[in-house]
Amino acid sequence: MGGGVAIWALRRAAARSMRGQSHDIMLAHVCCMDSKLSRNSLVHEKGHCDISKGCILLKPYSSGCSYSVMSFLWCRKLSSDVGARQGQKDDDLEDGFSDKELPPEADAMVELEENENDEELVSEGEISEEDTKITANDSLGLLDCVSDFPMKKRRRGKRAQSPLFKIIMGAPSDSFNSTLDKWVKDGNRLGRDEISFTMLNLRRYRLYMKALQFLKWLEANKCIEFLEHDYASHLDLIAKVLGLQKAEDYLEKVPESLRGEVIYRTLLANCVATNDLQKSEAVFNKIKDLGLPITTFSCNQLLLLYERIDFKKIANVLSLMERENVKPSPFTYRLLIDMKGRAKDVLGMEKIIDMMKAQGVEPNLVIQAMVAKYYIFAGLKEKAEAILREIEGGDIEENHDACMALLPLYAALGKADEVGRIWKICKSDPLLDECLSAIKAWGILGQTENAEEVFENMLKRWKTVPSKYYNELLKAFVNNKLLSKGEEFARRMSDNGYFIDRTNLDALVKLYVDVGEVEKADSILYKAFKYNNTRPLYSSYVVVLDKYSERGDIHNAEKIFQQMRQFGYVDRLKPYLSLLQTYINAKSPAYGFRERMRADNVLSNKVAEAKLAATDPFRSAQLSGLLD
Repeated sequence: MGGGVAIWALRRAAARSMRGQSHDIMLAHVCCMDSKLSRNSLVHEKGHCDISKGCILLKPYSSGCSYSVMSFLWCRKLSSDVGARQGQKDDDLEDGFSDKELPPEADAMVELEENENDEELVSEGEISEEDTKITANDSLGLLDCVSDFPMKKRRRGKRAQSPLFKIIMGAPSDSFNSTLDKWVKDGNRLGRDEISFTMLNLRRYRLYMKALQFLKWLEANKCIEFLEHDYASHLDLIAKVLGLQKAEDYLEKVPESLRGEVIYRTLLANCVATNDLQKSEAVFNKIKDLGLPITTFSCNQLLLLYERIDFKKIANVLSLMERENVKPSPFTYRLLIDMKGRAKDVLGMEKIIDMMKAQGVEPNLVIQAMVAKYYIFAGLKEKAEAILREIEGGDIEENHDACMALLPLYAALGKADEVGRIWKICKSDPLLDECLSAIKAWGILGQTENAEEVFENMLKRWKTVPSKYYNELLKAFVNNKLLSKGEEFARRMSDNGYFIDRTNLDALVKLYVDVGEVEKADSILYKAFKYNNTRPLYSSYVVVLDKYSERGDIHNAEKIFQQMRQFGYVDRLKPYLSLLQTYINAKSPAYGFRERMRADNVLSNKVAEAKLAATDPFRSAQLSGLLD
């Protein structure tokens, strides 16, 4: 009962201005029903609909009402109704957030997940949630999913060592199986505890290939009896290393009796990780069609996917959770808070927090930090400071775990003294990620000398560190437009054997664009693709395209647009709007542009129509007057 009440309250709190629309339109948003048909079917049984489609049918409501018209009318700032804002400014470009909606420092405030991939909001396919927690005695399981919000506690000393882990780490790929065969033949015990510990460490260090080799060897040699969680772990690794198709092929080989909810939700998580909308919805509907439990984890996966791709469908998922009495987890609340915060809907964000507390779920450090970040984003500094005092607690020296979050948040408030105070507590014996937060904080404040000092001391202490720590200092130079230091540091990374990955590349591109050297940024993108076979980030291309657009440089804008096409980056509206603006600034007609958009299945909106009209050489003066 608690789950349904919580979701109902969330939907009520999020209801927003459909007042000007007709009752028929209101009914078009009623709750989505369970699907008993295939995804491709256009016919639905009475009272049901497919999760992948819109909600169009009514169903008797158990509360005593004749039917439910209290659908989750997701806030205009978070749904397709964003079109209401699109007429106001060009930044509101698509069904979702514009590329410029968050301030430059927003993504540098607090990132507490153990996540190496900076491109997306949440770790790809490794969403850590309470309902995936298992013990070594249960099975191997998805051991990278160990808590709802993985926080890096202060850990001292070395982790326990495993002889099996050492053997696997030292085994060459071409003799991996024979090495393990010999290890067992020599009389070494191979129990579940040892196996689980080894898998945990292989996943922790993202050694997915070795983990996959190990599981293949275990399965082939029948060292243990595989349970559903074991098959799910194997499928997860196949998806990560070999891709979704191979994972789907493996699923067909799993004994039918062991193809339960765990294995399907594992496949779902990996489909969501690749933003594959069609496959994700197909897997979710398969779970329903098989009569398997609909869990919070699976619903959260859909919420995560729709947050990225299709905000209109978030209402469907929350409606389904209400009907199925699926209790929201802290991760569910976190996703909704994040959506509200990004849209600057502070009132909606606070209502979700209130409902969360009413359900007995207290905001943890990650959620508190997120709320503080969005208060800062909305200019509510007093509220942000109040949250930071809560995070600190009575004695920050006794609450060391909060330091990592506090450093960049105080920096975003412009409080250099507070950053210095918190860093002084960590400085004598810091964790790596506390150093990372300090570099972020000093970079936000523009005190790059302090950021460099933290970085150099970090290298003295640890000798070698992952590339993301280099990248953070590079971002500090970028955000403060220190071109020469940025170039010098990039060379140093290369000299030290660090690969310039897509995130580093994105920082360099933005650095050159910020200082007016767009041609240099363009050249870096081209060389990265041609010589390093690197697929640059979408944002790297957008920033260069926008600069050419400002100049009215049609030739180079079209060139960047075609490069984006090669990587599938023109399936959204933003690049088309930038390209259209190029023609407007160049005072040149854009012949056949509407047809180009249709060919790529890109939907227009009010902003696009206005720009198309401005570049149409055949429009009449009367039409021009109406649209301008």
